[in-house]
Order: sequence, then structure tokens, then C-alpha cells
Amino acid sequence: MSEPILSVRDLNIRFHAAGRVTHAVRGVSFDIRNEKLAIVGESGSGKSQTGRALMRLSPPVARVTAERLDFQGRNLLAASERDMRRIRGKDIAMILQDPKFSLNPLIRVGQQISEAYRTHHRATRREARQKALSMLENVHIRDPERVYDLLPHEVSGGMGQRVMIAMMLISEPKMIIADEPTSALDVTVRRQVLSILDELVARSGASLVFISHDLNLVADFCDRVLVMYAGRVVEEIAAKDLGQARHPYTQGLLQSLPRLDAPVAELAVLERRPEWLEGPTFA
Repeated sequence: MSEPILSVRDLNIRFHAAGRVTHAVRGVSFDIRNEKLAIVGESGSGKSQTGRALMRLSPPVARVTAERLDFQGRNLLAASERDMRRIRGKDIAMILQDPKFSLNPLIRVGQQISEAYRTHHRATRREARQKALSMLENVHIRDPERVYDLLPHEVSGGMGQRVMIAMMLISEPKMIIADEPTSALDVTVRRQVLSILDELVARSGASLVFISHDLNLVADFCDRVLVMYAGRVVEEIAAKDLGQARHPYTQGLLQSLPRLDAPVAELAVLERRPEWLEGPTFA
């Protein structure tokens, strides 16, 4: 088995605010190799905070600790902010969920892609523009020259998400963190965007951390799944085996999903039990 590109052991995130401490992520441990790893759970389960911690993008009120947080042998917790600026975008990229809030509304989308490339590579404006146009073609945008000069409000949600993918992958990162990149899209566009992301990840050989609440989606798209409940991982399972999950929480998530092949009068209500906060991780 190959060495992991990322190794996380006992990751904890605590928020100190208003005289209170909120333990948002509790003892999370995992490795990722050349694969597509999904992190799933309800809103507030800690999955997005885990993703942000991997890039050292937690807010100032957060206290992040870990026994190990290593990326390709580099200790991310001990890295200086200058080192992290070199890693972010070039080695680890993050695709956020809504381009309306992630793109600068005052700068044309092509310029934003070009700037992302020039941040990590020595290139003239002309070279960066050609690279950006090539990336727009790679994300299946039909008229890259026209789209390059559009402002963010002039592109649709699906096109905006393709622009975000182009911007994050233009520097050919070794690992991509996609934080619910399709949650703001309708079902048809969602599948198109995922197909493009899958194609680019396969072509580049990058590892992918895919954060989502959609179990049906990750079962089709990912290789392995971590299920988070109240800040901790309660189950680790191959995506193809998700239907045979053993933890009651994962089973509850699956039962709360509507299914065309098994319609019910009323969907199951998800249970939450105190013992799951300290129980074993199913693997």
C-alpha cells in the first residue's frame, strides 16, 4: 500500500467565544491516499471545520490541536503562515460551495483564474491568460474567450462552479478539498459538474476530500466514506458498501433519504443518542 499523502491523528477543534468552549471536532483520525474520500454528516457535524483545518483556515476563535497533521511529510500545524501560503492553492486547493460568495464580484472571472496561476508560477499575463483559457476548456465551457471577460454575476450557478473548479485546479494541486461544491445546483447541473470534477481529478492524479451531506451522491462518486456525528467519526466504510453500514447513525441517515424504488408514507426520523459521543468507530 502506498504512503498516505495526508495523515491526520486525533484532530480536535475547540471554539472559544462568549465565555464558552464548543468542542466542534473531536479526535478525528484518517489517512488519504490517491483516492476520493467523502466526509458526510448533518449540518454542524464538523465536516467543513475538518476540511478548513487541513488548510489552516480555521477562524481566530478556534483552537486546533492534533497529534499529527502531516501533508507529504510536512507538519501543517508547525508550518509558518508563509509556508502555508505556498501550500494553499499550489499543493492543496479548496473548492467552496457557492461561487456567488467565493468569486470577487468586481473582477472578471478569467482574470481571477489567471491570478490564481500567477500566484504560484512565474508567468507573464499572456501566458497566464492562455493557461486560464485552456482550463476553461477543460471544464467544458463552450466559449472560453467570451466567458473569460464576464463578471461573476453574468454567469449561471453551474458555470460559476466550473469557473471555481478551473481556478482551484489550474495550479495542479496534489490534493483537493471540495466543500459541498454542488449544494447550490439543481440535480442535472450537479451531475454535470461532478462528472467534470471526476474527469479532472482522474487526469491529474490528485487526491480528493469530498465534503457532503448527500449519501446517495457520495456512494456513486467516492471510494471511501467517513461518517461524522457531533464532531467525531462514527463509521468508516467503502462507498460501494454504504448500503450495508453498521452504525445506527449511518443507518438512520440512509433511512431518512427518499427512494423511488422503495416509497414510504413517512420518512424515518433520525435518532441522536448520547452514547454515540464516546462509542467506538465502526470500520
